[in-house]
Amino acid sequence: MTATVGDVPGNLSTAAGETGDAARGGPTGADIQTLCDTVLGRLDLSRARRQLIAISGAPGSGKSTLSGPLAAAMSAQGFATEVVPMDGFHLDNRLLEARGLLERKGAPESFDLDGFARLCRALRSVDRVIYPLFDRARDIAIAGAAEVGPECRVAIVEGNYLLLDEPGWRDLAALWDLSLRLVVPVEELAARLVQRWRDHGLDQRAAEARARGNDLANVARIDGAPLPSDLIWP
Repeated sequence: MTATVGDVPGNLSTAAGETGDAARGGPTGADIQTLCDTVLGRLDLSRARRQLIAISGAPGSGKSTLSGPLAAAMSAQGFATEVVPMDGFHLDNRLLEARGLLERKGAPESFDLDGFARLCRALRSVDRVIYPLFDRARDIAIAGAAEVGPECRVAIVEGNYLLLDEPGWRDLAALWDLSLRLVVPVEELAARLVQRWRDHGLDQRAAEARARGNDLANVARIDGAPLPSDLIWP
């Protein structure tokens, strides 16, 4: 059964007037510690193999903002944890252009799903795993840019489509030891996504067009085909 994080000890949901993720746009230290305790309580860390946590959500939902502090909190508890983003599996722009997908970069079909699935399987069973990262400034994926070593007990995999009920993507669910979905109102996502494009140098009109034409289409696709998650944030 899916639980909201507010259903576990130490309510992370934010009521009007309180501080927290929804009120401030980012998780507090107390929020992260409560989530850390919840996650550690649900993982079977007696297993010899590395555990995988999926943090999934729409573009702009705060996956990276949550994943990094959570990994740090779990590591501080003695369970070495690293974040592995899905973004390194963006197809190159040349491939996207040849497939007529350049304007839909970031949609599920614009990723190397097979390569990403191989990585996730390796993270469960291989001590040392090399993986690509996405360089947003240059808009390209960099091969062999990061590494998960044998000391890593838990990998937090974060990405838009980790809980997407579509062919190929739905098969990833069997790889997660724990899954968490971020839920943010569409209006707030739209504002964040426009600001993201403004931060990349687009003017207001171009930023709104980019968010409407691609990002929010991906949001609708995620919302239209969700798989169950173990936890919901906030």
